[in-house]
Amino acid sequence: MALKIRLQRRGNRNRPVYKIVVAESTSRRDGKFVEAIGNYDPNARGNTPELALILDRADYWMSVGAKPTDTVKSLIKKARAVQISA
Repeated sequence: MALKIRLQRRGNRNRPVYKIVVAESTSRRDGKFVEAIGNYDPNARGNTPELALILDRADYWMSVGAKPTDTVKSLIKKARAVQISA
C-alpha cells in the first residue's frame, strides 16, 4: 500500500478549493482517502492564498512513507515558512 499526500479538488466550477489528503496512490483523485490534513484556497480574497495545514500530521505521514506530490511539497514548505515567521 503506497500512500501519497495530494490535493483533492472541491468547490465550484472556476472556483476551486482543495483539501490536502493522505490517500492510496491507486485511488481516484477525488475518491477515498485515509486522512484529511489541511485545506488550500488559491483564490482567497486578498493578496495571498489561504493555506491551513496540520504540519505534525504531514510529518508523521512522511515518516511512515507517504510521498507528497510536487504541489503539496511546495505548500508544506510555505506552511513551514509561515510557522517560523509567526
